[in-house]
Amino acid sequence: MSFQPVIPFGGMAGWAFLQRTRASQQAVFDKAPEIRRDTDYFAENIGSVTTAQELASDYRLLKVALGAFGLDDDIGNRFFIRKILEEGTIDPDSLANKMSDKRYLEFSKAFGFGDFPTPNTQLSDFADSILDAYKTRRFEVAVGEQDNDLRLTMTLERDLSAILEKNTTDDGRWFSIMGNPPLRKIFETALGLPASFGTLDLDLQLSGFRERARAVFGNGEVSQFSDPEKMGELNRLFLVRSQINAGNSALSSSSIALTLLQNLPRAR
Repeated sequence: MSFQPVIPFGGMAGWAFLQRTRASQQAVFDKAPEIRRDTDYFAENIGSVTTAQELASDYRLLKVALGAFGLDDDIGNRFFIRKILEEGTIDPDSLANKMSDKRYLEFSKAFGFGDFPTPNTQLSDFADSILDAYKTRRFEVAVGEQDNDLRLTMTLERDLSAILEKNTTDDGRWFSIMGNPPLRKIFETALGLPASFGTLDLDLQLSGFRERARAVFGNGEVSQFSDPEKMGELNRLFLVRSQINAGNSALSSSSIALTLLQNLPRAR
């Protein structure tokens, strides 16, 4: 049996424990047989891959490639993945640029099949960079199997910092968050936005995120989260409100069950 992360608590207590033990737990997790088999195979074979078709045709290579970007669920969509890779990211009309989920853009950009005559798979340090991301993401998945809220908090600093580092507009940063499912979930929960919020027009969503951020944090722009204290407060709000929402849901379910029991015919 592979190593399972130790998560004794939920919420902020669980996050504090995970922060203290993450490095040691990750090191043990990386030595699991399945992880070693996946990473060894990728390291030995990715250098011989020069086309998107070759990558998409090799299940074991594709598993690691997708896993490094949190796109594991697309392992069966080989034609779609091949198209994402072949069209690249330079053309504004490419499929990766049109996708609302910007993880596909980062995935295509990282491999470079559609952007350069020689793909990035031929670079000497390419395998290491992808494998580092893959092992980190797989550990996050393992954490998520026990507590998905903690999995999301693990992605926060990495994904939000990447958006903050981009040379883009204030609106562009919000749109990047809206196009990143884990970050979007964190912000919607922390800002107290309803589940139906994502069905609104994009411009209305943009103004809604900005207005709620201003009301909660005193600032409506994403740039404020470059301050570690502000990012920490965002994380805290997400975990606290997730627990409250879970508690309310459990209470609601219990109330429904109690009502049904009270209305059952009594035995005579």
